[in-house]
Amino acid sequence: MTIKKLSAGLVNQITAGEVIERPASVVKELVENSLDAGARHIRVQVEEGGRRRLAVIDDGCGIARKELRLALARHATSKLNEIDDLWQLQTLGFRGEALPSIASISRLTLTSAVEGEEHGWQLEGDASGEARAHPHPRGTTVEVCDLFYNTPARRKFLRAPATEWKHIATVLRSLALGHLAVTFEASHDGHRLLHYPGVGDGVAERERLEAVLGSDFAEQSTFFEESLGAVRVFGWIGLPTYSRSQPDQQYFHVNGRYVRDKVAMHAIRQAYADVLYGQRHPCYVVYLEVPPGEVDVNVHPSKMEVRFRESRQVHQILAHGVAEAIGTVRPGEVGHDVASFRTLVNENPQAQQSPMPLPAVSDGGGASLRAATGSPAVSSGDVPPLGFARAQLHGIYILAENTEGMILVDMHAAHERITYERLKSSRDGQGVRMQPLLVPQGLSLSESEVACAEEQQELLQSLGIEVDVTGPTRLRIRAVPTLLSRADPSALVRDVVADLVEHGQSERVREKENELLSSMACHAAVRAGRQLSLDEMNVLLRDMEETERSGQCNHGRPTWVQLSIDQLDKLFMRGQ
Repeated sequence: MTIKKLSAGLVNQITAGEVIERPASVVKELVENSLDAGARHIRVQVEEGGRRRLAVIDDGCGIARKELRLALARHATSKLNEIDDLWQLQTLGFRGEALPSIASISRLTLTSAVEGEEHGWQLEGDASGEARAHPHPRGTTVEVCDLFYNTPARRKFLRAPATEWKHIATVLRSLALGHLAVTFEASHDGHRLLHYPGVGDGVAERERLEAVLGSDFAEQSTFFEESLGAVRVFGWIGLPTYSRSQPDQQYFHVNGRYVRDKVAMHAIRQAYADVLYGQRHPCYVVYLEVPPGEVDVNVHPSKMEVRFRESRQVHQILAHGVAEAIGTVRPGEVGHDVASFRTLVNENPQAQQSPMPLPAVSDGGGASLRAATGSPAVSSGDVPPLGFARAQLHGIYILAENTEGMILVDMHAAHERITYERLKSSRDGQGVRMQPLLVPQGLSLSESEVACAEEQQELLQSLGIEVDVTGPTRLRIRAVPTLLSRADPSALVRDVVADLVEHGQSERVREKENELLSSMACHAAVRAGRQLSLDEMNVLLRDMEETERSGQCNHGRPTWVQLSIDQLDKLFMRGQ
């Protein structure tokens, strides 16, 4: 075989194949350029899902006439000067590949104007063309027609226009959430389908969230913020009851860049560990701010992946910040009504069935619905969030009255969470106790895992695990946590070390202990059919108001639900 140099056109098409997967990829690259140019208003026009035409129009700083051809040249950029600049990036783009790659697989027209010029300049095709005068306000318009016209193999993989539009809308949502002050508009086949007003000039962050993710997310989420040294994390996390069957409302931004990161996903998932029902997925919009030198964004041509220099620190602040935010939400602080569970119940029919048998209903109803008397009247501002108990239904549910209407409480689920949190607090107060093994147990691992275990000896001991290195691929387990003394030591240590290699830390010990404590709490919780006194019911309500994560049992099921007066009126068609 003869080695030969590839033509510039073929190189551009190969590069385009790495960067441009579909029309949504074009939109992402062009909008990121607009954001880097300081645009405050970005419009996206799409025809036939982007196959026929798409255009991105912005009011950014624009491109001067003398630089138009350079903008379409490979590896020409205003964002880098030398290799060290890669570690101090403040922009979304930096490689200088997007425009020439797009131009190599489409019919591209670039029109731009800078401040102070009478008109703009337009360039068609690639960097070999000549610019001509063209009317245009300050900013840039990039029009892309006949995408993949010269790469038919790639063009035939495009889906229906409606599907391609959905991918474009998904990209725009992620970009809009990363840049709240910028107004986004988008149309498909002449119909404006998206309008996200920028924060400021009378538009609040909540309004922006509602525009992008809907009012349900804004109402069923809570804001949080946490800092650790120069690292800051903040954003909005959905309540555990506002979860989805797919991870389609999970947005994580690093220094304004939307990314998919395994460390972040693992940390946030861990924070929701014992409050999500079944295989549900949490919803969140989370922002991480780190010094540019602490994150490598030059990992993949799509720029959707990053690598953290201190991944353990990032994992720690994310997991702790989100977990604390979930734990500090108390009844009455965030919406928690029937609508919160509508999707969960519809998608999980088993959730409609009580896991506990209902006692038989007596003829007179006295054993099934026991009225509570003597509770304070609900009329003043001193009424607690979960109100006062009024009755017990079927020995399973507590009916309470608050200023909003009626509260229904699953007494077993609520008591289970209260007991579980108290057991965890007791465990945390005493620390992780270590149980030496009567006979130390050998364990074979890879060389990298053994090296990690040796390096992380202090961390392992803080988890209640003591090991010795006996060879390049051998460990000797000497002690395990007391609560897990009956567990398989080899399986426990193997999983913990694997986590340390992958994520820089491990929560396996805590997770295993929590499983044991959860089982203990479930057995200790009040059972179905037990008749509670009025005082007992009210004590349970007050304990729920003071307990972290009391909105869900240990298995993620809701413990209480609010029915407002308006909802009750609709049930009985009052006022209609």
